[in-house]
Amino acid sequence: MRGLTILTFLTVLFFCHTTYSQENTSGTVEIVQDASIDKLMLKHISIASETETIEGYRIQIHFSGEREKAKLVKTKFLQQFPDVAAYEIYQQPNFKVRVGDFRSRLEAQKFMNELNSLFPSAFIVSDDIHLPRLE
Repeated sequence: MRGLTILTFLTVLFFCHTTYSQENTSGTVEIVQDASIDKLMLKHISIASETETIEGYRIQIHFSGEREKAKLVKTKFLQQFPDVAAYEIYQQPNFKVRVGDFRSRLEAQKFMNELNSLFPSAFIVSDDIHLPRLE
């Protein structure tokens, strides 16, 4: 018991010691890097500024080998939802109709719930979407 008391006293004494940090010091940092890093950064910035798409989600409402059928489905969709973008895509051998530009899967799911009565076979796909317009 006496040893525990002495150990506790020494521990408190040790941790109560005042410590000092580096105060009122100033300095400079010099960054040394290859010039090609700056060139790569500028190239990345120019490519990113040209790209008008980001990763997101769309809802695929139709796919078949018939182009005319895809056009009809796209027209039917645009009549019901004129404010939502619709895209006709050809990926051999099918024509696909995808709608919307959703940044999250949750947004796509909410809209798909509205589509269930008109397009019961619709499903969410990951796709490059157009950037949202700034107002």
